Amino acid sequence: MVQRTPAPSDLEAIERASQDELQGLQLQRMKWSLKHAYDNVPHYRASFDAAGVHPDDLKTLADLAKFPFTDKKTLRDNYPFGMFAVPREQVVRIHASSGTTGKPTVVGYTKNDIATWADVVARSIRAAGGRAGDIVHISYGYGLFTGGMGAHYGAERLGCTVIPMSGGQTEKQVQLIQDFKPNIIMVTPSYMLNIIEEFSRQGLDAAASSLKIGIFGAEPWTESMRAEIELRAGIDAVDIYGLSEVMGPGVASECIESKDGPVIWEDHFYPEIIDPETGEVLPDGSHGELVFTSLTKEALPIIRYRTRDLTRLLPPTSRAMRRMGKITGRSDDMLIIRGVNVFPTQIEELILKMPQLAPQYQLVVTREGHLDKLDVIGELRAEFSGRLTETETNALAHELEHHIKTYVGVTTKVRLLAPNSIERTLTGKAKRIVDKRPKNLD
Repeated sequence: MVQRTPAPSDLEAIERASQDELQGLQLQRMKWSLKHAYDNVPHYRASFDAAGVHPDDLKTLADLAKFPFTDKKTLRDNYPFGMFAVPREQVVRIHASSGTTGKPTVVGYTKNDIATWADVVARSIRAAGGRAGDIVHISYGYGLFTGGMGAHYGAERLGCTVIPMSGGQTEKQVQLIQDFKPNIIMVTPSYMLNIIEEFSRQGLDAAASSLKIGIFGAEPWTESMRAEIELRAGIDAVDIYGLSEVMGPGVASECIESKDGPVIWEDHFYPEIIDPETGEVLPDGSHGELVFTSLTKEALPIIRYRTRDLTRLLPPTSRAMRRMGKITGRSDDMLIIRGVNVFPTQIEELILKMPQLAPQYQLVVTREGHLDKLDVIGELRAEFSGRLTETETNALAHELEHHIKTYVGVTTKVRLLAPNSIERTLTGKAKRIVDKRPKNLD
């Protein structure tokens, strides 16, 4: 694995700024962003007025707590362009989320927004160890999803050579990695596992490939998953964070020299942690829901956007800005099974502690009478398939059931299948939850 620790001269001045310098810039930009939103977006004017606040009421960064939240429903209610703060003719690109129900959330970018986005992604790739001249293989999906094009523009801004592969065609992914010899890959962690598996199917060792750095995002993943990928692919795996409504990938990214949580680029995106039930702002270090306010976006200023991601804010280490802890789940996709809060990442951690089990799994939720039931479907690793008897496989399933009951607090039924039995993700994010409970038709 490679370690590219940047010299102080390689960093932007803001990455080395004092807390006073950073907060001074944030306050200046936050005042502009609130006024820009209030003056140009009818929703913000109405919501601010209803809450009895005005942009002029922001005297300190703490005053942001006086302003109302924005959420995904807000964007859907103003579909398609109602949240834009500039004339549509000044919007040079549109992306949209891939929501499973209802209307997608639409986001727009001015020319300046695209430049800012490219800058923060370039900064993120550099933090991950990338340098001008590196070859970057991009397996994020291109299109309305922000991943592919966000990574693409940022890599080009840094001066890298880009392979715009997109998702799918896993055999071809491996072929191009072998032929073009990129040293960086940008992809979801779940699809990286697919690529690693395809290396093995072709009789190749992923750890012997040209890849040295993996920049993974678009879905939560655990430290156990990081260790799994780093071991099998022989790379440094770093976490990049973003969401369409706030900008796309590049809102935050880990530094390769520390790998201790994504650094939030706070000169453009101001974070808060709130209690998801009460909305109260929590102090740094507290677990809660992550909220963002954009400081420089023109087309779609976003004020106190509730991401639903559960994490905490950590003090600066490798850069002058705060870090995010690992996302432990989402406040809106958390499973509640017979009164117990369950996150897929909790189950993943336990699966990855068992060397016989592959890191592919699904949680299937059904209902028996009035009670919810959780089944965990997993896979044996290829090297154990065929070697274990049915009795031994059943014993592993019971062991995992015991761990889940002990550490998560919920009773489950575990089924362990042969390798490659669970449907693989061809593009984008893994589908970890299959909810078969009847829908409420009232």
